[in-house]
Amino acid sequence: MDDATPNLTEMTTDIVSAYLSQNKVEPAHVGALILGVHTALKGLGEMALEPETIVAKPTAGQVRKSIRDDGLVSFLDGRTYQSLKRHLTTRGMTPQSYRERFGLASTYPMVAPAYAARRSALAKAMGLGQGGRKPAKKAGRPKKAS
Repeated sequence: MDDATPNLTEMTTDIVSAYLSQNKVEPAHVGALILGVHTALKGLGEMALEPETIVAKPTAGQVRKSIRDDGLVSFLDGRTYQSLKRHLTTRGMTPQSYRERFGLASTYPMVAPAYAARRSALAKAMGLGQGGRKPAKKAGRPKKAS
Protein backbone atom coordinates (compact mmCIF):
# COMPACT_ATOMS: atom_id res chain seq x y z
CA MET A 1 0.00 0.00 0.00
CA ASP A 2 1.45 3.40 -0.91
CA ASP A 3 1.77 6.43 1.37
CA ALA A 4 -1.07 8.32 -0.33
CA THR A 5 -3.67 5.66 0.51
CA PRO A 6 -4.62 5.63 4.20
CA ASN A 7 -4.64 2.25 5.92
CA LEU A 8 -8.10 1.82 7.44
CA THR A 9 -6.89 -0.64 10.07
CA GLU A 10 -4.21 1.76 11.34
CA MET A 11 -6.63 4.69 11.33
CA THR A 12 -9.24 2.64 13.18
CA THR A 13 -6.66 1.58 15.76
CA ASP A 14 -5.52 5.17 16.30
CA ILE A 15 -9.05 6.51 16.71
CA VAL A 16 -10.24 3.72 19.00
CA SER A 17 -7.14 3.86 21.20
CA ALA A 18 -7.46 7.65 21.53
CA TYR A 19 -11.14 7.28 22.43
CA LEU A 20 -10.48 4.52 24.96
CA SER A 21 -7.70 6.51 26.63
CA GLN A 22 -10.18 9.29 27.47
CA ASN A 23 -13.42 7.32 28.02
CA LYS A 24 -14.50 4.33 30.06
CA VAL A 25 -16.01 1.59 27.89
CA GLU A 26 -17.19 -1.85 28.95
CA PRO A 27 -14.93 -4.57 27.50
CA ALA A 28 -17.97 -6.16 25.83
CA HIS A 29 -18.58 -2.94 23.83
CA VAL A 30 -15.02 -2.49 22.50
CA GLY A 31 -15.64 -4.83 19.55
CA ALA A 32 -18.73 -2.88 18.52
CA LEU A 33 -16.78 0.38 18.83
CA ILE A 34 -14.01 -0.94 16.58
CA LEU A 35 -16.53 -2.17 14.02
CA GLY A 36 -18.42 1.13 14.07
CA VAL A 37 -15.29 3.24 13.58
CA HIS A 38 -14.00 0.99 10.80
CA THR A 39 -17.36 1.06 9.00
CA ALA A 40 -17.53 4.85 9.28
CA LEU A 41 -14.02 5.28 7.87
CA LYS A 42 -14.74 2.86 5.04
CA GLY A 43 -17.91 4.79 4.20
CA LEU A 44 -15.97 8.05 4.06
CA GLY A 45 -13.53 6.54 1.58
CA GLU A 46 -16.35 5.32 -0.64
CA MET A 47 -18.06 8.73 -0.60
CA ALA A 48 -14.86 10.35 -1.85
CA LEU A 49 -14.76 7.95 -4.81
CA GLU A 50 -18.30 8.70 -5.99
CA PRO A 51 -18.37 10.63 -9.27
CA GLU A 52 -19.34 14.27 -9.20
CA THR A 53 -22.95 14.95 -10.01
CA ILE A 54 -23.60 15.79 -13.63
CA VAL A 55 -24.02 19.52 -14.09
CA ALA A 56 -26.19 20.88 -16.88
CA LYS A 57 -24.23 23.13 -19.21
CA PRO A 58 -25.65 26.65 -19.52
CA THR A 59 -27.13 27.68 -22.85
CA ALA A 60 -25.55 30.41 -24.97
CA GLY A 61 -28.25 32.82 -23.78
CA GLN A 62 -27.53 32.05 -20.13
CA VAL A 63 -23.82 32.61 -20.72
CA ARG A 64 -24.51 36.00 -22.36
CA LYS A 65 -26.84 37.02 -19.52
CA SER A 66 -24.29 35.98 -16.90
CA ILE A 67 -21.86 38.67 -18.11
CA ARG A 68 -23.29 41.96 -16.90
CA ASP A 69 -21.50 45.28 -16.73
CA ASP A 70 -21.79 45.47 -12.94
CA GLY A 71 -20.88 41.84 -12.23
CA LEU A 72 -20.67 38.22 -13.34
CA VAL A 73 -23.36 35.78 -12.30
CA SER A 74 -21.87 32.59 -10.88
CA PHE A 75 -23.22 29.32 -12.26
CA LEU A 76 -22.43 27.73 -8.88
CA ASP A 77 -24.76 29.74 -6.66
CA GLY A 78 -26.48 32.31 -8.92
CA ARG A 79 -25.03 35.31 -7.08
CA THR A 80 -23.35 38.28 -8.78
CA TYR A 81 -19.64 38.91 -8.23
CA GLN A 82 -17.28 41.61 -9.50
CA SER A 83 -14.50 39.03 -9.61
CA LEU A 84 -15.14 35.29 -9.74
CA LYS A 85 -11.60 34.28 -8.81
CA ARG A 86 -11.96 34.47 -5.02
CA HIS A 87 -15.46 32.95 -5.18
CA LEU A 88 -14.06 29.97 -7.10
CA THR A 89 -11.06 29.60 -4.79
CA THR A 90 -13.30 29.30 -1.73
CA ARG A 91 -15.03 26.40 -3.48
CA GLY A 92 -11.81 24.65 -4.44
CA MET A 93 -11.94 25.53 -8.12
CA THR A 94 -9.69 27.34 -10.55
CA PRO A 95 -10.92 29.56 -13.39
CA GLN A 96 -9.92 26.81 -15.84
CA SER A 97 -11.83 24.08 -13.96
CA TYR A 98 -14.88 26.40 -13.71
CA ARG A 99 -14.81 26.98 -17.46
CA GLU A 100 -14.44 23.24 -18.13
CA ARG A 101 -17.21 22.26 -15.71
CA PHE A 102 -19.75 24.56 -17.35
CA GLY A 103 -18.46 24.32 -20.94
CA LEU A 104 -17.42 27.98 -21.14
CA ALA A 105 -14.96 29.37 -23.68
CA SER A 106 -11.41 30.10 -22.57
CA THR A 107 -12.18 33.78 -23.20
CA TYR A 108 -15.00 33.83 -20.62
CA PRO A 109 -14.11 36.73 -18.27
CA MET A 110 -13.37 36.27 -14.58
CA VAL A 111 -13.79 40.01 -13.83
CA ALA A 112 -16.82 42.22 -14.52
CA PRO A 113 -16.30 44.76 -17.35
CA ALA A 114 -17.09 47.82 -15.18
CA TYR A 115 -14.73 46.61 -12.45
CA ALA A 116 -11.96 46.02 -15.00
CA ALA A 117 -12.49 49.52 -16.44
CA ARG A 118 -12.30 51.10 -12.95
CA ARG A 119 -9.09 49.23 -12.15
CA SER A 120 -7.62 50.21 -15.51
CA ALA A 121 -8.46 53.89 -14.97
CA LEU A 122 -6.96 53.75 -11.49
CA ALA A 123 -3.73 52.21 -12.81
CA LYS A 124 -3.47 54.82 -15.56
CA ALA A 125 -4.05 57.62 -13.03
CA MET A 126 -1.13 56.25 -11.02
CA GLY A 127 1.06 56.40 -14.12
CA LEU A 128 1.26 52.69 -14.75
CA GLY A 129 1.30 51.39 -18.30
CA GLN A 130 2.65 54.56 -19.88
CA GLY A 131 4.76 52.82 -22.50
CA GLY A 132 7.79 51.86 -20.47
CA ARG A 133 10.76 53.99 -19.53
CA LYS A 134 11.59 57.35 -20.98
CA PRO A 135 14.93 57.62 -22.77
CA ALA A 136 17.82 58.44 -20.49
CA LYS A 137 19.53 61.80 -20.77
CA LYS A 138 22.87 61.77 -22.52
CA ALA A 139 25.77 61.73 -20.16
CA GLY A 140 28.42 64.32 -20.77
CA ARG A 141 29.59 67.75 -19.88
CA PRO A 142 27.04 70.38 -19.18
CA LYS A 143 26.84 73.12 -21.82
CA LYS A 144 28.49 76.40 -20.98
CA ALA A 145 26.29 79.40 -20.61
CA SER A 146 27.42 82.28 -22.82
